[in-house]
Amino acid sequence: MSVAYDIIKAHLTTERTTLLRTTNNEYVFEVDKRADKLTIKRAVEEAFKVKVDSVRTMVIPGKVKRIDRRYPGRTSSWKKAIVRLKKDQVIGQFDQV
Repeated sequence: MSVAYDIIKAHLTTERTTLLRTTNNEYVFEVDKRADKLTIKRAVEEAFKVKVDSVRTMVIPGKVKRIDRRYPGRTSSWKKAIVRLKKDQVIGQFDQV
């Protein structure tokens, strides 16, 4: 397995991310929390063979959840990356979603 797939954990598909993809040519990924913007850019370019224009990142904090109705627990925080591709670049496998 490549290093790129250690950094990119999942592609996020929601109504908002679909709108970003169609209007701004931006794709949204869940990435490793330790990855910086340059590492994410290189990973996306290596994994999908595209040219990346810019990367925006944000850390999504974990939420408090109940475990077994009594005990409070907490979900993990995670990092989201919004990757804008250069003009005329497309990641084909996500366009059918």
